[in-house]
Amino acid sequence: MKKFFLILSIAMMFTLGVNAQEAETAAAQTEEVAQDSVAAEAPAEAPAVVEEAVEEAPEASFHQVLKQKFIEGGAGFMATVLICLIMGLAIAIERIIYLNLASTNTEKLLGAIEEALKKGDLKAAKEVARATRGPVASIFYQGLERLEKGESLEQVEKSVVSYGGVEMGRLEKNISWISLFIALAPMLGFMGTVVGMVAAFDAIEAAGDIQPSLVAGGIKVALLTTLFGLIVAIILQLFYNYIISMVDDIVNKMEDASISLMDMLVKYNK
Repeated sequence: MKKFFLILSIAMMFTLGVNAQEAETAAAQTEEVAQDSVAAEAPAEAPAVVEEAVEEAPEASFHQVLKQKFIEGGAGFMATVLICLIMGLAIAIERIIYLNLASTNTEKLLGAIEEALKKGDLKAAKEVARATRGPVASIFYQGLERLEKGESLEQVEKSVVSYGGVEMGRLEKNISWISLFIALAPMLGFMGTVVGMVAAFDAIEAAGDIQPSLVAGGIKVALLTTLFGLIVAIILQLFYNYIISMVDDIVNKMEDASISLMDMLVKYNK
């Protein structure tokens, strides 16, 4: 439940950020309209001043152009594509934070546990594993606890392997949702493409003639929805691959550390 609220809060932060940027853009557009009105009401005796104002007008920023194209693409499909981006980024950020917290210095952990096992202090080794965060330490704690209960090394090894699978499932949790949004965003863009082309052909049929002005609107919607869908998929794909690489790195460390733990238990538990 805590992770759900974390994902929801991150999504709300993205949404509020988008709304704030839209408000700033709207205010800027209102100010530009007001300036244009003042310039239009200026007397015709000062054309040089108007020309200088036009020359000094700043070019539209990338954000403004992006927002304009987003609006031109249509609120229906573009909003769904934006939702895919926000939810995908929220899950990706939550996973990255979780995986960073799950990273453990396995060499330091193994060294501390080995020092405790050399002294024959199994409880101290357990406390070291308990005080260390991350899946590797959790696996160590499960194995040492089974050993303390008097179970054989074979049973301890099975416990370590089984709990390693559980920890791997926790690391990969919610990653499938990111792959869903990666596939869904281009599909929604292609659907907008089909809708835009249908609208263009409907306009041609209603007019009874092929005119560029009739076809341009529908084709623009078609191309913009596809473009934004592909952009969203590319962004989420980068995050997805980065998360997968982090998971693979942690899993490899888990496997190597588990083998080292069993070697130490065989060595010092005689």
